[in-house]
Amino acid sequence: MGNYLNPGNQGFKESVNSKIYVDKTKLISFTNECLNTEQKFVCVSRPRRFGKSMTLKMLAAYYGNDCDSGTLFESYKIAGEHSFEVHLNKYNVIYINMVDFFDREKTDEMLDYLKAEIMEELYENYEAYLRSRDMELSAALQKIYAQTGKQFIFLIDEWDCVMRIKGILLEQQTRYLDFLRKLLKDKTYVALAYMTGILPIKKYGEHSALNMFDEYSMTNAVPISEFTGFTAEEVKVLCERYNVSYEETRKWYDGYTVDGISLYNPKSVVSAMLRKRFDSYWNFTETYDALKVYICMNMDGLRDNVIRMISGEEVFVDTTSFQNDMTTFKSADDVLTLLIYLGYLTYDFATKKARIPNDEVALEYVKSIKDGGWEYVMNAINSSHELLNATLAMDADKVAEVLEEVHADSTSILQYNDENSISCVISLAYYTARKDYVICRELPAGTGYADVAFVPRRGVTLPAIIVELKYNKSVDAAIAQIYDRKYMECFKDYSGRMLLVGINYDKNSKGKKHSCVIKEWTK
Repeated sequence: MGNYLNPGNQGFKESVNSKIYVDKTKLISFTNECLNTEQKFVCVSRPRRFGKSMTLKMLAAYYGNDCDSGTLFESYKIAGEHSFEVHLNKYNVIYINMVDFFDREKTDEMLDYLKAEIMEELYENYEAYLRSRDMELSAALQKIYAQTGKQFIFLIDEWDCVMRIKGILLEQQTRYLDFLRKLLKDKTYVALAYMTGILPIKKYGEHSALNMFDEYSMTNAVPISEFTGFTAEEVKVLCERYNVSYEETRKWYDGYTVDGISLYNPKSVVSAMLRKRFDSYWNFTETYDALKVYICMNMDGLRDNVIRMISGEEVFVDTTSFQNDMTTFKSADDVLTLLIYLGYLTYDFATKKARIPNDEVALEYVKSIKDGGWEYVMNAINSSHELLNATLAMDADKVAEVLEEVHADSTSILQYNDENSISCVISLAYYTARKDYVICRELPAGTGYADVAFVPRRGVTLPAIIVELKYNKSVDAAIAQIYDRKYMECFKDYSGRMLLVGINYDKNSKGKKHSCVIKEWTK
């Protein structure tokens, strides 16, 4: 057993012996299908703490020929697959975590160190077939394969760390990509290459050294989407086992949508189960300063899009122009695409829209905008508790007063042009209501769509709320529309007290521009 050559199954043993282990071994069925095919080059990009390293430990334990892992896997899903025994412990494995090497000043030094370390272990195990420790790495691997008939599985963790290190020049990045290409491409000794990182690999300028890889990212992971994080069913099982509220877990950690599958951050879910406390565990892996750097960039439309997402909206993102590094940004879309890969946003491939996934990540956005030119947004958020209390108390005058203050304080961004733009502002102004409500925009109901609906979360005894917005009309028209179009029907499974709120913004008013009326209804 070596550090890089055939590291054994101890890492996977630690995973399955942990207090919480979720069985993802069926991924091996997918990688078995990729062996010695055109699809044998796999790159999986995920945010931090989404189980990348654990996956590689699992693959090392399964494929490595230096150990017998049959008993280790026998109680897990992969054991029932027809390919399980065919490939179990049949290959040489080379396992590299690139972070271990790329702490030197120059890429050439990094690569020389990496090659020397791997060659040392190859020579120790296959001295009879190698003329010296100074052989070219790919030549040594080809020689070993020719003499033994055993192919190699390459498992590369944090493959993209070079692209994420500040100060690494494009020329140095290119040399690194060339090294990987020469090591892996068109080599008969390669049965499978499985790389993980945060960034995708398609584009680095015009360089296409790794064009043989198929990419499985947070924007498109078919057919291995379910292995990107914890699925809803897996989380439900954990919540039942640890007697933790699934609804609260869902509110805090759900929201990553990958190819239509709802996924949770594994690290955060595990922490919540073991600690029995809902909190942001995101800062264990990233500080909010990292997010702040990106959302404060001077890109046209970026700040507006961030505000819309903080208010609960989705925004269209063109992910195609992103250069897949952390320094080359030509548009707001490029920044938002990076935030998708970092896990600060989730992306729907079908609609091409992104949003903030859950309460945990939303909390990081609020931390990031507490200063630095976002004061108008924070003022709206800070006023939201007062606004909700006024609404629940049916104090229509107070609701209008708070909205007037929020608008007066933030005219630089909260430009009212129509009912839709007012709706975005209302969602932001009611920010803290998310603790007790699911806030829905344009919710189908009766013969139309309710502008904003507040659906009480499970266990919350507060009344449901429907808000209808008008622009240069009247609050009476807003309330009349709620009744006439039967918007109350949007709460299909709800019975009890409801508040019907009409809000109008009169652009031409010489006094207060906001007015409000609140009616009570029992369903």
